[in-house]
Amino acid sequence: MNTKFRFILAGFGIVAVTFTPFPFVVPKNFPPPVYRFQNNPRTKQGFELGRKLFYDGKLSRDGNFPCSSCHQQFAAFATFEHRLSHGFNNQFSYRNAPPLFNLAWSGELHWDGGISHIEVQPLAPLLDPHEMAEELGSVIVKLKKDKTYPGLFRQAFGTSDINSQRILKALAQFTASLVSADAKYDKMKRGQLRFSPYEEKGYVLFKEKCARCHQEPLFTDFSYRNTGMELDTTLRDYGRMRITGKKEDSLKFRVPSLRNIFLSFPYGHDGRFATLSDVLEHYNTGVISSPTLDSGLRKGISISDDDRFYLISFLATLTDSSFTRNPLYADPSADGRIFEPGPDIH
Repeated sequence: MNTKFRFILAGFGIVAVTFTPFPFVVPKNFPPPVYRFQNNPRTKQGFELGRKLFYDGKLSRDGNFPCSSCHQQFAAFATFEHRLSHGFNNQFSYRNAPPLFNLAWSGELHWDGGISHIEVQPLAPLLDPHEMAEELGSVIVKLKKDKTYPGLFRQAFGTSDINSQRILKALAQFTASLVSADAKYDKMKRGQLRFSPYEEKGYVLFKEKCARCHQEPLFTDFSYRNTGMELDTTLRDYGRMRITGKKEDSLKFRVPSLRNIFLSFPYGHDGRFATLSDVLEHYNTGVISSPTLDSGLRKGISISDDDRFYLISFLATLTDSSFTRNPLYADPSADGRIFEPGPDIH
């Protein structure tokens, strides 16, 4: 195994710290990623530290809400229990927790694009009083008191110093590594298998009716669009306009990826759609006109019952079970066990 060494002063001697390179592999059918670990070289030690932090409740105020509480591996790192993110003191945020995968290809994050860099993204939920409700200083104190973390930071960064930058870089090494690219769709594209007649017909319909926004192979164009959802008068979430302050961005939200869509319900920025059938029916008959409505939805999208069957058959091919069952992404304290929901969840 290839290793790199960094030599640091320790008292009056010099200590060699070993780093194991952990190359980031871009899937053959994917474009170049936006985040390339330029100033945060990915190592096995950094990745493992980020993974431990992702699953550790110490990052939340009461210890009950690690990152993984809203981003569960079996749900493609989304959450299936709640329509809205659930956090400290049994509170809810005002948005549905999006799945986490292929983040290295996203220049902006969150439903409104309010975060522009993956290395600062954890600050939003960590500091949110409705989610993790913590402060960076308190997190650092807790990690320093832990017997294992100083050694893990030394292995990842060369010294045992624990600070906010290192915490965020380690988390980014883990979250940017969550690549989903081995669904049946991908195997079909690689010539390893064929679609069934139902899946093939659904694929044709998908390219006709959906691909304008959900572009292959990532199944999103990363744009922000008003898709004709009625404003929730309780949450009053105007989407992208909260970030830009521009009226033309009212009710626009990030186009989500359709990869692993069978696992990441409920759907929509506020989780209002319980099933894929509900989503398709919205585009068929439920689009509400407004000044910022996406131009391609002025007449909705005609979707017959047959179309719905075929489209859902195709969307099932985007489920990547090797991603949701990969021990590399699992809770390191789970002894290799990966939780999966019972059959009643679907």
